[in-house]
Order: sequence, then C-alpha cells, then structure tokens
Amino acid sequence: MTTLAAYAGLFAISFIAATIFPMQSEAGLVALIVSGKYATLLLVAFASAGNVLGSVVNWLLGMGIERFRDRPWFPVGGVAFDRAQRWYQRYGKWSLLASWLPIVGDPITVIAGVMKEPFVTFIVLVTIAKTARYAVLAVVTAGVIG
Repeated sequence: MTTLAAYAGLFAISFIAATIFPMQSEAGLVALIVSGKYATLLLVAFASAGNVLGSVVNWLLGMGIERFRDRPWFPVGGVAFDRAQRWYQRYGKWSLLASWLPIVGDPITVIAGVMKEPFVTFIVLVTIAKTARYAVLAVVTAGVIG
C-alpha cells in the first residue's frame, strides 16, 4: 500500500464512520500505527479530519431534516425525535464533546444541526472531541507496541 493510499483510506474510513453508516475507524488507525510504516501524527490528523468532516455531513442533514419528520419513511419516531431535542436543549453545545462516543455520538451531531448549533461552535467542539479520541488511542497503541 502506498503512503498516500494509507492516509486517504484512513480518511475515508473515518469519514464514513462518522456518518450514519456503521464502520469502525479505530481499528484502521491502530492497524496503521502498529505497522510502523506511517507517521502517527499524520495518521491522527487524517483520521480526525475525516471523522470531523463526516460529522459536518450529519450537522448539515440535521439542519434540513426536521421538515420531513411527519413523513412515514422518517427514520426516527416523533417521540424519540422530541426526546433528542429536549436532551440537546438540556445539555446544549457541550454534549458535542461526547460526539466521539459509539452509538450516541453520531445522533448528537445530527441533533446539533436540528437545533441550529452555530457552525463555528460545532466544528470547534467536535474537532476537540474527535481528535482527542484518536490521540489517546494513538498514545495507548504506541505505548503497547513501544
């Protein structure tokens, strides 16, 4: 695998993992770190960039999705949707620091869009959360193999 392909592949996996599609980017990051062929800092940067950009897609979906909530194909029931909005109103923008968490992280980024969280606030908090997760994983991985 070429260096460019490794970084691009990790970016792509991380991007997809941040959207509604189930994928695990952490395994890809760990595998590339363990290989010892790539700069760990660059791996963290590419994984973070892809994951944050995927979250931006979720935020954009959230910005426009509420108008469809009464359609039969809408993926979330009205009660669950209202509960998610109330949850976000209660915890606010700081809940975006949990956007790295499995299962709940992606919906938080969608609801942030629904709740019209300002983009700058969104991008700063999500970048902190997602980058910190990959950085910790990289440090732990390097410690285990180092």
